[in-house]
Amino acid sequence: MALVVICGQPCSGKSMAAACLAEALQEAESKPSVRIINESSFHLNRNQSYADMPSEKNLRGVLRSEVDRSLSRDNIIIVDSLNSIKGYRYELWCLARAAGTRYCVVHCDVEETYCRKWNEERKERLDSNYYDDKIFEDLVRRFERPDSRNRWDSPLFELWPSRDGIEKSSAAIVDAVTYLTKKVDSKTKDVKVLQPTIATQSARKTEANSLYELDRATLEVMNMIVEAQSRAMGGPLNGISLGPGLPSVDLSRSVGLPELRRLRRTFIKLTGQSSLSGPPPPSDADSAKRMFVDYLNRELRNG
Repeated sequence: MALVVICGQPCSGKSMAAACLAEALQEAESKPSVRIINESSFHLNRNQSYADMPSEKNLRGVLRSEVDRSLSRDNIIIVDSLNSIKGYRYELWCLARAAGTRYCVVHCDVEETYCRKWNEERKERLDSNYYDDKIFEDLVRRFERPDSRNRWDSPLFELWPSRDGIEKSSAAIVDAVTYLTKKVDSKTKDVKVLQPTIATQSARKTEANSLYELDRATLEVMNMIVEAQSRAMGGPLNGISLGPGLPSVDLSRSVGLPELRRLRRTFIKLTGQSSLSGPPPPSDADSAKRMFVDYLNRELRNG
C-alpha cells in the first residue's frame, strides 16, 4: 500500500515521528496494516551498527532486505532509521516502485545543537539509544538533506520537533496520513502510486528464482551429507561426492543436523545480503551447490 521513509539527523525525533504516524494511520477510517522497521527490529546496537562503513553498509542492507520482503499493496511500511544518504533513499524508492505502492518521505528538521543536546540527555539517563560522540559527529557531518525536487524525496512532509514538538495532530503527520490513505481513482492527481517498470518486474522475478534455486540446492546438499553420514554409521568420511563437476564435502568429524541447519541458514542470509550491493544469488542449482560446499568446507575446517 505504501512505503514511508523517515529521515533526519541522529537524535532528531525520528522514532517519535514514526510512532505518531503509525498510531494516526491505525486510527484512520481505512484502518490500514502498519509496520515499523528499524534497528530495534533486529536487536541491533546503534553504536555498533554505525561504528565503521562496513557495519553501516551491512545495517542498510539488512533494513533494505526486510523492506523488500515486507512491502505489499496491503500494508504500510515505515522505515525508522537515519536514511541520511540520498542514494539509499533512492534505493528504497526503487523498492516502492517495483512493488507498485505509494511512497513519501517524512523529514525531522532539527538544528544540530538540539540533536547534540538530546543525545547528551539520553546518555545521562542511560538510554541505550544514545550515540558515542565520535559516531554522532560523523553522522551529522554526512547527513544529506532531502530535497522535494528529487523524485525519491517526494512528496516530502517536514516536521520541526525542536520548535513544535511531535504529535499525531502535527500538520505533517496529518498531511501524510491523508496522502497515504486517500482513495485513488483515474481522476486523482494529488496522490501518486508508483508504477513498476518492465525492468524492475524482471529483476524481482529473477531474484525470486535465484533464491528458490539457492534454497533448493542447499537443502539437497544438506540431505546428502546427512545420508552419507548415516551410511557410514559413525565411521570416517574422506569426502562426500555430490556428483560430476562439483566439489566434495570434506568432513573431519561428524556434523549433526542442527549444526548443518544453522550453517545453511547463515549461508542463505549472507548470500542474500551480499547480493544487495554485489552480484545476485546464483541462478542455477550447480552454482549454488558449489558456493555452499565451499562455505561448508571453510566453516567446518575452521570450526
